[in-house]
Amino acid sequence: MAFFSPSLMCMNLSQFEYQIRFLDVHADYFHVDIMDGHFVPNLTLSPFFISEARKLTNKIIDAHLMVEDPVLISTLCIDAGADMISFHPETTNGKAFRLIDSLQKKGCKVGVVLNPETPIIAAEDYYELADKVTIMTVDPGFAGQPFIMQSLRKISQVRELKVAKGYHFKIEIDGSCNAKTFSNLIRAGSEGFVLGNSGLFSLDSDIEKAWSKMLDNFNSALENLSNWIC
Repeated sequence: MAFFSPSLMCMNLSQFEYQIRFLDVHADYFHVDIMDGHFVPNLTLSPFFISEARKLTNKIIDAHLMVEDPVLISTLCIDAGADMISFHPETTNGKAFRLIDSLQKKGCKVGVVLNPETPIIAAEDYYELADKVTIMTVDPGFAGQPFIMQSLRKISQVRELKVAKGYHFKIEIDGSCNAKTFSNLIRAGSEGFVLGNSGLFSLDSDIEKAWSKMLDNFNSALENLSNWIC
């Protein structure tokens, strides 16, 4: 069954409490992008943002660390209330297993994130330990970027690896998950979808209507895929 994770960097911050409380009922995860301006050329949310969201929800908060020092930031995010830490393998050379062990001892779920140009072999030692593998279908750092079609091949490769090895991780997509891409993403093997501007928040200024439109788009993609298979 598909799962949905709204990207809170795209939400309307003037409606913070209202949107969080609504999404708390409907979403499966909350996706919080933490960027340091070094690993990616942008600054976004912070552990403080996680602590404020935690006051309004009991759902899993996934901290996506686009930072050069994930060990330091992961501690701050967990202390703020994050339930999952998702890191990029490029940032953990020489400290990945220490980080994963630390997260698991704290009861925190582990996510691994693959950039569009990062081969799946870059995280092969972590897959058996991961709860989730997120595949970026846009270059990281900014919302609203164009979908990278070559990422579909990587999704299929990760799905094949998961089946062949019997791994338990979920396959999530981050980047331009919307009405135009849902069918291709599902066909490639996607199980979860990070919802940003194009997939959710820009569909309507009312989050309830936006969520309804997102579900209509997703269900239409499922129907089209079913007809394609037939």
